[in-house]
Amino acid sequence: MLTIILIVVAVILVTIGLVWLVDKFVPAKLKPVIIVLLWVLIGFLGYQTFMSVYKPIQFDEAKNKRYAQVITRLIDIRDAQLAHRQVTGVFAPNFENLIKFIDTAQYTITQRRDTLVIDAELTKRYGGVETMKELTLIDTLAFVSVKDSLFRTSTRYKDMMNVPVGKEGAKFEMNAGFIESEDIKIPVFEAFVKKDVILYDLDKDSRIQENQVISVDGVNGDAIRVGSMNEVKTNGNWPKTYGDNE
Repeated sequence: MLTIILIVVAVILVTIGLVWLVDKFVPAKLKPVIIVLLWVLIGFLGYQTFMSVYKPIQFDEAKNKRYAQVITRLIDIRDAQLAHRQVTGVFAPNFENLIKFIDTAQYTITQRRDTLVIDAELTKRYGGVETMKELTLIDTLAFVSVKDSLFRTSTRYKDMMNVPVGKEGAKFEMNAGFIESEDIKIPVFEAFVKKDVILYDLDKDSRIQENQVISVDGVNGDAIRVGSMNEVKTNGNWPKTYGDNE
């Protein structure tokens, strides 16, 4: 972009020089027409220079607003999936199951406590001398609705599959399953949407550059995603400036 700006500025300077040369050496009858044309050219090149700077600014402003909304929804999806795994031991395979889970599931609130009791076998072995052993007891204290815990009175979870900006009717893609590590099956999930879906109506060249971003301050890759089907993680691929990615 800097190269383009420098070229346009150079052309403008050359054009201004031409205006001066025309004023000096072109016959008086032709001067008004040529000078007007040259100034029109200067105005056009000036506009092109301004837009070459302003377009990326416009793109970044629109991109950041849209990304923030998408990431907020991905955080809701992640929180709901983590609750699903906590209660059921696995991640939900689709949004229908996940929403049904939120509507009906409950967390179990428990209390863990250690206590001493008489070990009957050892007591008998030692001729009636009371021998104690330690037990860990888990008491169920209460049940709490997952929906109330995560979303309180909001019903936004019912639309969590819908991408809130970009192409109308677009939906997040979500997968869930297992990966094996040392013969142990570990549940994993991912949810994502392509950047081209979010930014579909913005400048094409800027979108191509955005799909190639590799930066600690940007959303790397061609999609905004949370989780992974290839490794055990539930974080997002966005920087913390957009929201919690852990």
